Amino acid sequence: MQGGREGGEEGAPPPSTDALKRRWRWRQRPAPGLTSAMSSAAGPDPSEAPEERHFLRALELQPPLADMGRAELSSNATTSLVQRRKQAWGRQSWLEQIWNAGPVCQSTAEAAALERELLEDYRFGRQQLVELCGHASAVAVTKAFPLPALSRKQRTVLVVCGPEQNGAVGLVCARHLRVFEYEPTIFYPTRSLDLLHRDLTTQCEKMDIPFLSYLPTEVQLINEAYGLVVDAVLGPGVEPGEVGGPCTRALATLKLLSIPLVSLDIPSGWDAETGSDSEDGLRPDVLVSLAAPKRCAGRFSGRHHFVAGRFVPDDVRRKFALRLPGYTGTDCVAAL
Repeated sequence: MQGGREGGEEGAPPPSTDALKRRWRWRQRPAPGLTSAMSSAAGPDPSEAPEERHFLRALELQPPLADMGRAELSSNATTSLVQRRKQAWGRQSWLEQIWNAGPVCQSTAEAAALERELLEDYRFGRQQLVELCGHASAVAVTKAFPLPALSRKQRTVLVVCGPEQNGAVGLVCARHLRVFEYEPTIFYPTRSLDLLHRDLTTQCEKMDIPFLSYLPTEVQLINEAYGLVVDAVLGPGVEPGEVGGPCTRALATLKLLSIPLVSLDIPSGWDAETGSDSEDGLRPDVLVSLAAPKRCAGRFSGRHHFVAGRFVPDDVRRKFALRLPGYTGTDCVAAL
């Protein structure tokens, strides 16, 4: 290092992963007399410090973008993403940037490219992805609202589903909430004719999950009947006008509720890029980002933000330069 700058000479190659790990451990040495799982006299013990273990794992999974070859970047969206981040990082050390920047938020084009990668190259099935996301969404609900802490009334969950893919995720979420001993009810005003949606609807009906024929316009009736609401109406890139009047009216009702609201992937009605309508639109208490946070998540100000992306393979994380949090144990979601 020269001049006190961690990155060394401008243009010098980035430090190796081993060097970054040594530097991280050196910085965490405590002042005399202070010890903790993260900073002990003998250096941090990864077995006692899950936070550091996840951080060091991230170092292994996220090579400096300067080392990423063009062969790894198959889409224009990904290439431009990498170029922007290389320019933004500039002289700041890669270690500092990873530590300070937090998770990467994806544009709609980047999220679509990641999904194509999973479907076409990794041969994930569409139903498989919907199942993974719906199950993880239900797990996120259990973490934000643990069943033992809820009264009988608070266990009742209204899941509002739209006709697009987010609605399919909502149907799976409702089914898993029933398995987890919550009491879900589904409002699905504009039913899709897609075979996947029909299959998921049948599964919920066979599990005796009630479907509402209409959503009361009297907001207080909903507040009194349910403990929380799951918003699975619109996903990224879907405008309210595209899904019909019943869904639009349902969103207008959801804005007025006083009970907790959980939005899947993005709050319905928000622009996935800018978060426009975040002031006048839905204000969820919990956001569950699917695969990776979308750009509008930067404007989320609720109590809990989870990412459900453990199913994303390590190579795909590297290719799309994702900085996702470490997952604890067998958890399929992580808190941001």
